[in-house]
Order: sequence, then C-alpha cells, then structure tokens
Amino acid sequence: MSANASLHQRRGAAVPRGVGNAFAVYAKSANNSEIVDEEGKKYIDFAGGIAVVNTGHCHPKVIAAVKAQVEQLTHACFQVTPYEPYIRLAERINKMVPGSTPKKTIFLTTGAEAVENAVKIARAYTKRAGVIAFSGAFHGRTLMGMALTGKYAPYKIGFGPFPTDVYHVPFPDPTLKDGGAAALKHLETIFKADIGPDNVAAIIIEPVQGEGGFNIVPFEFMKALRDICTKHGIVFIVDEIQSGFARTGKMFAVEHSGIEPDLVTMAKSMAGGFPISAVCGKAEIMDAPAPGGLGGTYAGSPIGCAAANAVIDVMEEENLVERANVIGKRMLERLNEMKRKNSFGNRIGDIRGLGAMVACDMVKSDGAPDADLTKAVVSKAAENGLVLLSCGVNANVLRFLMPLTIPEKQLEAGFDILEKTIGQAIEASAKVA
Repeated sequence: MSANASLHQRRGAAVPRGVGNAFAVYAKSANNSEIVDEEGKKYIDFAGGIAVVNTGHCHPKVIAAVKAQVEQLTHACFQVTPYEPYIRLAERINKMVPGSTPKKTIFLTTGAEAVENAVKIARAYTKRAGVIAFSGAFHGRTLMGMALTGKYAPYKIGFGPFPTDVYHVPFPDPTLKDGGAAALKHLETIFKADIGPDNVAAIIIEPVQGEGGFNIVPFEFMKALRDICTKHGIVFIVDEIQSGFARTGKMFAVEHSGIEPDLVTMAKSMAGGFPISAVCGKAEIMDAPAPGGLGGTYAGSPIGCAAANAVIDVMEEENLVERANVIGKRMLERLNEMKRKNSFGNRIGDIRGLGAMVACDMVKSDGAPDADLTKAVVSKAAENGLVLLSCGVNANVLRFLMPLTIPEKQLEAGFDILEKTIGQAIEASAKVA
C-alpha cells in the first residue's frame, strides 16, 4: 500500500467523515508554490491552503520571525499579561484598513471567530439584534457563521436550529448588469416585510464571494449599502477573510469600491499559515463592548502576531499588491486563450477576477452548470500534479488562489496542466456517456 493510501486508511479510522478532504494526497513539505506529498510527488499549488499563503509556503522571513518569537514567548494570554507584537500589529492594521476614521483592532484565532465577534460588536454598539447577509455567502462553520452563510450544502445540513434575527438578500445577479439594483429592491422588501432597518444591527458582505463562486460585488452596490447603513445607523461589516491581504490587487478588496466600512474581518493570508484573525473597525464602534466582553485564551497569540507582522513586511518589500494584478492579468489571458483555441472552449463559461482572485465556470454544452465536470477536473488535476479548488452555489466554479510569490514558470506550467486536464476530463466523460 502506498504512503498516501495508508494514511488515508488511517484517516478514515481516526477522523470523522464530516471533515472533508479534497484529495487523498498527504502533504509532507512545501516551499513557496510547490507541495511535496508523502511519496515525494511534487504539485504546483493553485489553492494556497484556501487563500492562506499569499506570501508562499514557508516564506523564510515569516519562518525566521516565528522562530525568534518561539524562543522568546509562545503564550501568555493577552488578557492576562499583554505583549508588544499584538500592539504593533494592531497599529499597523489600523493604518492599513481604508478610511480616515480612527480605528482599533482585536485579534482572534479563526475567521469564523472574527465574524462572531464582529456581530457581537455591532449588536453592542447599536443595541439591535438583526443581521442581514447575502445568498451564496460563506462566513464560517460556527452557529452564527452558518446562520449568516448563504449556502445550504454542505455547511448547514443537520446542524440547525440556527441563531435567529438573521436575514438573507439575494446576491447581485451579474447577468442583469444592473449594478445590484434588483438586490437593493429585495433589501427594501426585507425592511418592509421582515425587519425594520431600525432593528438591524449589521449588514455583512464579502466584497468578492469566496465559497459562493468568486462573485464580485458591483462597486456601485457597495456604495449603496454604505449609504443605507449610514442612513439607518446600521454597522456595515465587510468580510475580507478570503479576499484580503493583497489577493485582489489592493490590500483589501473593499478599497476597489472606494468606501469606508465600519468593521472589517480578516484571517487566512494574514499570517502566512499561522492561526490568527482580526476585526478592525471604527474606534467608537470597537469600544462598544464592555471590558471582558471580547477576547479568547489563544486570541492574538504571540506567534500569530509575529507571523502577521512578518507577512506585512514581506507584502510591502516584495510589492505583492501589484504582483497580484500582474498574476491576475496573466490568469485571465490564459483562461480566455484556453476558451478560444480549444475544442472544449464552450465548456468554459464565465471567466472573472479581481486582481489575483480569479475563477471560471465549467458548463455543459447548453451552458448549464456542470458540477460533475468540475469535480472531475479537480480530481484529474491532482493526478497531473496541480492542486486546484472548486466552489460556487452550483459547485461548478474553478477558483485560483496560488501564492502571489509564484514564479512565472510555475504559473504557466500550472495552466498548461489545467488545459490538458480539462481536455482529459471531457474526453473521459464522453466515453462514460
């Protein structure tokens, strides 16, 4: 039995089935944009641990910062004996988040925890209960995170009941090309039929949906939401957990729309693979909870803070914000070339992206979503040495989240593999049919 197969057998016996695995491939080591499995096979990484390693696997400056921190202080609990790296990181993020209003930041451990705390802060500030989210959204696997998430399978199956006072608005339909006008009408209906705006604590949205399919919120829609929140005293929460830290060609995706959110949640690529998350927001709002109302034993650990400070250094020194635009432009070029020159081009549907947050739909010959083909492409890509992820409400979206530090040759090689893989998957499906 191979090493991967043996580990997968052990995994089946020791780990619950609810923890899904994209592949039966077990990573042993990784460097920048390459992963090596237990059998020594190398893979080009187009997943980035789900947008976690924008600075690449094991960036030497991040590893050096963590090693230095480990030798000095691994844990103290910030609420007991605070430490300087936490303060320094908060100061830096307060300056990074868009808008001129003074900011404050709290650090936590996971993205879902950041979302939970953003809702707590909004409710403490407004003294209201209601929260409005969007269809197709993903905000985590905690109970509140699942309540806010606008995708039923697999995230909500069997886990209800969920927290109350949560309402969903249809995400702006890009095919309407209306700048989100129809979605705004749905929001107005909710205000009239379900909950008055004076009872809404927060509206939360991803500026680019992650699990929902890499759907970009129209910038005019973001501005309209900002205006609505300001008018009604609603806290506007922008979830940057997947789209933040240079992925979209800005440090935060909300910058593209030119608005100032009230609260921003962040995690994933914040610390290059080390667990930390954050909520940054307007100081007045952030100060609403009473002392002791926020925190966590491991929240903002010294190691996570050290890693995050190093990640910000790397992003500045290596100009990864602009690098995301360069990579994104090339990805769009390759995908459009693939669609144009191949006989299977009609099976590639919409191609979209903001910076290096790029995706394409896989469709049937009649244009309908093709989840089976998407699944086959992801599986076959792994066999061919490419780690790839899917997403979308219809499970038919290929998303690309390679490290922003990926060398040009590996980027091109990855798309060469993808092109070959799509052809192979379509040919295999035709034989089965």
